[in-house]
Amino acid sequence: MAMEKSQRMKIVVDGDACPVKKEIIACARTFGVPVLMVSSYDHVLQAEEGVTVVQVDRGADSADLYIANHITAGDIVVTQDYGLAALALGKRCRVLSNRGQEYEDSKMDFMLEGRHARAVERRRGQYSKGPKAITAEEKNLFQHKLTKLLTLLQENVQL
Repeated sequence: MAMEKSQRMKIVVDGDACPVKKEIIACARTFGVPVLMVSSYDHVLQAEEGVTVVQVDRGADSADLYIANHITAGDIVVTQDYGLAALALGKRCRVLSNRGQEYEDSKMDFMLEGRHARAVERRRGQYSKGPKAITAEEKNLFQHKLTKLLTLLQENVQL
């Protein structure tokens, strides 16, 4: 029974701008969890053992919509998009940012309000620099957080 449950769980990655793909694949292989990488046709991703790649139209929300329609409760979603994170939480998935932050329902309203405020500023012509490039230390932190989450989920399944 425990094996059945872990086989259904998958890691779903919003792959267009994900800087931790290698770390995700390494963790997934360690735990025997399949990975679904979703990206637009503008980004070339290679399928490999345990990793399914799906490419979608270039539309702004095409990858997010595909992911939202293909996740199920218990999946792990990796994204930096707050809107997709909110949808995934609503489907009872665990959600991590590319930097290892686990998104929580209790903080989503605040995060979405901030995203809306930044969008309003952009429409007014005010632009920010965007996020800093991810460091090797942050990649290691992400891998540690994903490993910890997979360990926790594996232990819960076996109980």
